[in-house]
Amino acid sequence: MRILPFSWVFFILFCWILLSLEIDGVSGQCLRDQTLLLKLKDSLLPITPKSKKLVQWSSNSSFEGVTCEEGRVTGLDLSNESISGGIEGSTLFDLKYLRRLDLSYNNFSSTIPARIGDLASLNYLNLSNAGFVGQVPISISNLTRLVTLDLSFPFYFQTSLKLENPNLRMVIENLRELEELYLDGLNISASEKEWGQALSSSLPKLRELSLSNCYLSGPIDDSLAKLPHLSVIRLDGNNLSASVPEFFANYSNLTSLRLSSCGLNGTFPEKIFQVPTLQILAAANNQLLHGSLPASMDNPRNLSRLDLSGCQFNGTLPKSMEKLTQLVYLDLSLNFFTGSVPSFRMSKNLSQIILSHNTFTGEIPSSHWEGLMKLVNVDLRNNNFNGSVPSSLFALPSLKQIQLSNNQFSGQLDELPNPSSSMLHTIDLSSNRLEGPIPPSIFRNLSILSLSSNKLNGTVQLDMIQGFHNLAFLDLSYNDLFVNGTGNDSTWSTLFSIRTLKLASCKLRIFPHLKNQSKLVYLDLSDNQIDGKVPNWIWHVGNGSLYHANFSRNYLKGMQEPYSLPNTLTILDLHLNQFQGKIPLPPPFATYVDFSSNNFTSSIPYSIGINLSWTIFFSLSNNGLTGRIPESICSASYLKVLDLSNNSLSGEIPECLTVMSQSLGVLNLRKNSFTGLIPDAFPVNCTLETLDVNGNLLGGLIPKSLANCTSLEVLNLGNNRLADNYPCSLRVISTLRVLVLRSNKFHGSVVCRQASGTWPALQILDLAHNNFSGTLPSKLIPRWRAMLEDKDENQPELNHLRVEFLQLSQSRYYQDTVTVTAKGLEMNLVKILTLFTSLDFSSNHFSGPILEEFGQLKALHLLNLSNNALTGVIPSSIGNLHQLESLDFSRNNLGGSIPPSLTNLTFLSYLNLSFNQLVGSIPTGNQFQTFSADSYVGNEGLYGSPLPNRCSNTNKSRSDETSFQQGIDFDWQSFYSGVGFGVAAGAIGTFLMIYFEVMRFL
Repeated sequence: MRILPFSWVFFILFCWILLSLEIDGVSGQCLRDQTLLLKLKDSLLPITPKSKKLVQWSSNSSFEGVTCEEGRVTGLDLSNESISGGIEGSTLFDLKYLRRLDLSYNNFSSTIPARIGDLASLNYLNLSNAGFVGQVPISISNLTRLVTLDLSFPFYFQTSLKLENPNLRMVIENLRELEELYLDGLNISASEKEWGQALSSSLPKLRELSLSNCYLSGPIDDSLAKLPHLSVIRLDGNNLSASVPEFFANYSNLTSLRLSSCGLNGTFPEKIFQVPTLQILAAANNQLLHGSLPASMDNPRNLSRLDLSGCQFNGTLPKSMEKLTQLVYLDLSLNFFTGSVPSFRMSKNLSQIILSHNTFTGEIPSSHWEGLMKLVNVDLRNNNFNGSVPSSLFALPSLKQIQLSNNQFSGQLDELPNPSSSMLHTIDLSSNRLEGPIPPSIFRNLSILSLSSNKLNGTVQLDMIQGFHNLAFLDLSYNDLFVNGTGNDSTWSTLFSIRTLKLASCKLRIFPHLKNQSKLVYLDLSDNQIDGKVPNWIWHVGNGSLYHANFSRNYLKGMQEPYSLPNTLTILDLHLNQFQGKIPLPPPFATYVDFSSNNFTSSIPYSIGINLSWTIFFSLSNNGLTGRIPESICSASYLKVLDLSNNSLSGEIPECLTVMSQSLGVLNLRKNSFTGLIPDAFPVNCTLETLDVNGNLLGGLIPKSLANCTSLEVLNLGNNRLADNYPCSLRVISTLRVLVLRSNKFHGSVVCRQASGTWPALQILDLAHNNFSGTLPSKLIPRWRAMLEDKDENQPELNHLRVEFLQLSQSRYYQDTVTVTAKGLEMNLVKILTLFTSLDFSSNHFSGPILEEFGQLKALHLLNLSNNALTGVIPSSIGNLHQLESLDFSRNNLGGSIPPSLTNLTFLSYLNLSFNQLVGSIPTGNQFQTFSADSYVGNEGLYGSPLPNRCSNTNKSRSDETSFQQGIDFDWQSFYSGVGFGVAAGAIGTFLMIYFEVMRFL
């Protein structure tokens, strides 16, 4: 058969195509470098099961991750292959035509081979997260064609790579073509000029710079302004300790600026907010950085991420933010922003909006949230928002978290629009003003629900709530709810996922039936009406994994026998119940144990220390415990707070307790019957902040070693039998705030030879009912700086003395208390405000004049010098004590007239000048119009209102003192409000009424 010429042409063309395909196939297998690749594979054995590329390499198949041109390897990507071991001697460095090398995300655990510099054709090198350690080799500087260099390492690992010798300049000085440099996590340890000038002088084409967590120091050198092409700057996690340079706003191509956690300070330049190309701006966690947002925030129209959390920004959010249509992530939390929040409904891509911990105000209209179909998280906690909770939030299809706690939202909650299809897993509306019943649909599909501290009412039937299958956290505490916890095994079986259940103050009368809750580990049933005994099955919930049990403030009388506390229990709070008999032994790993304010009458178990091996807080106060303190308690080496006060314990204080003060922060033994001496064994590293042994039978001297406790704030030795001089040896304790020595046998003068360093923080000093003598201490008064400062009574946050002992919990702290005497009454300060100050030198043998220096104590609230032998006149400087509320100079030998300056004391609500030798007219005006004649009796030369006869003498004498004291009819309201004189008087009065427990002085 004859073949036509056309067919021959077609046949030849077909064969040529086949031959071309065959040649390309060989080329695709990098035929000329195939041997090198197979040897490289052999050097990287064993290949792990996670390998997706190397495992496929063979002479009969393609080489995954390899790019070839003309039979030569030009690209090699072995990322995420879990390669371990070194590559120093491999054939990798014989691939002379290699332009791209990616070894990221492996586990080499070796230094970067020096031969890396042999790959002179590289323009892309990625060794990030590859497990390399040690010094970066100088040979990298030979890679002069590099455009991208990535040696970054996760900041949360120990820094393994470093640039010390050679340093940064030496490594990059020849890399003139470099455009992208990523060295995150490397230990560069360079100052501002070293790293700044090295970059600006060596890398003229640099576009992307990432040096986060590199141990760089600031400030940021101005030479960086010479890099005009920079578009990405990432310097997070360095100790720059400087202001933000304004030249950042001059980068015309800037798209990303990340400066979080850099110790930045000063004012953030507003111009940076207006860079038109900006897409990402993050300057979070710079606590000294402040500033405000400019009125025009619509210039960076492509801004997608703005994170200024944890700074000191203030002012309002400009309405122009509504035009940020590309915004995806917004975090302005932990600042001082005020005013209302603009609508972000035009930001259709918004997924996160976090504005918590500011002072935003106003309502959040429901229309603000419409159309935000991608919104996942809304966090508006800790602000001052009001109005109703926007119902449109609950209708957003992608929303998973709503956190609106600690605001002033009010009104009722609506039913969820589509609970079955909702993606919501967290709703936190706690600490608001919400009222009405809880809609049943709100429980459906949720994992976390917190509605505590509102005004919600109605009845909640726990066993009737459906859709609990995902619920892991439920908090209904502190509302006006009645929670019915009755049920049986079958009705409660639906709650199988619950891990945390908080039902404090829910009017519970019985323990909810929780037997089947196999995952429950946190249970709070405090402040309810539960009586009877704690059922023994409660200790088996969570399959015996319960770690938090708070049954305090109920009417519980004991434990159902037999019971066994789970070893997992770390917090056990039974205080303020009616438990009787023996105290339960704490579980062996408990950190917080509070059995206070019950009716326990046993002795403390001899071996209790074994059960306190991990305990930080242990309180048995306000019980009827008897016997001695067992020395085994001293083996509790982690103990920070030990409170055995208000019991009937006796015997001597074990010496090992004072030795424990090398870790102990609070030792409270007040109101027991301890005898003997206070052991003189406080170690040189004493950490005590509170020592209270008031109301015992202790004698002897103040231990000299107590001066080792240089962190001491409260020292209460009152109502004992101590016989010593004024404790000048303790003047080295600069932190001391409260010193109570009353009702002992102290004697001598109160003058220290060296007045320097004598308690500058002292705010309460009580020396009453001792045998002190001599003149009042003129040299000490200027040293008490806390009493000299005229504090603002209207300060928004009122602090009180307390000892923090659990770093991870703000709700766990020890509250100091002290008893002061004023107006013939004893007052127990349950909370000692740091602004409260008091001096009580009464019932001693002080003589001489009242010092003019007392007029310097402008922060003083209570001053009692009564029942001494003071002479002279009342200094007019006392009128400078504008915070004074109680003044008692009675039963002395004071003469002269009452200074008219005392009428300036507009907060004064109690005055006692009785039984002196005062003469003349009683001043009038302000508070003096409110005092009765009892304030002046026993001064035969005084006249004027309120005494009955202008010029006649009173018929009362010093023999009337007893009836005078017993006949005080105390007007609390006038004391606290100051009869309307000044806003601050009412404020401090309110605080004192909250914190004082009052009883007649007997």
